[in-house]
Amino acid sequence: MSNRNNQANKQAARERLRAERERQAKKDKLRRQLTVGGAIVAVLAIAGGIGVMVAKSGGDGGSGATVNDMAGADKAWAKAAKAKLVKPANTTGDKGTTLVIGKADAKHTLELFEDPRCPGCANFEQNVGEIVQKDIKDGKYKAHFHLATFLDNNLRGTGSKNALSALGSALNVSPDAFLKYKEALYSKEYHPEETGPDKFADDNYLIEVADTVPALKGNKDFEKSVKSGVFDRWALEMSVEFNSHKDVNNTPTVKLDGKEIGIQSGPNKVAPSTPDDFNRLVDEGVK
Repeated sequence: MSNRNNQANKQAARERLRAERERQAKKDKLRRQLTVGGAIVAVLAIAGGIGVMVAKSGGDGGSGATVNDMAGADKAWAKAAKAKLVKPANTTGDKGTTLVIGKADAKHTLELFEDPRCPGCANFEQNVGEIVQKDIKDGKYKAHFHLATFLDNNLRGTGSKNALSALGSALNVSPDAFLKYKEALYSKEYHPEETGPDKFADDNYLIEVADTVPALKGNKDFEKSVKSGVFDRWALEMSVEFNSHKDVNNTPTVKLDGKEIGIQSGPNKVAPSTPDDFNRLVDEGVK
């Protein structure tokens, strides 16, 4: 489970401190290795540049990116916030932020509140995701998705926003492509560690994951959409929509017909993460 406000902050702070110590140690080691007579001034300039490198995923799962690269990513998303809004197909609402999949005449609505980088959401999807997809197909309920990007702030990076934009590209292909792509992103094979490299920030990695989905494999329109960031502004709008639900403090959160369902844990409910718990709570709610 990921707290949208402060739960990840302490962990993120510890991770940043650890990373800073590692960077400093690498910089000191490089200086010792390269210090040669009068070349020390030039070498130190190079070492200083290398010393500010930070972890960022690449196509091979772990390349380096400089602070300038991160600043560039921030600028890109700042630009996206001012870009023309392009809404994916299969969405409704003025800003395309109503994302409902299922039979229109389904009597019940299941709401899912998730963040692409959230490990609790990955656990939920790995255990319950196939049941949700089957229930949608069977008309047991329709699913209303609320997708967040707050972990980019808590953990630093842009992976949640970038993955959400790519999900918009999949949704533009078809609702089924969206569901299967979301399943792949949350899978054990492809979902990144919460405090590990921000793999979802890499378009090439997102396309690699998409190649496991038949409707997206080799789909040039999808790939072009991901790389050009057609739905970046939409991803930001989806995040704003998520944040409007002030009663939702954690991901994943599951609601059935507007009422949160879950296992009681202290003052808060925890989303059901086993098939038995999920089916029991849903069956109780649809009676």
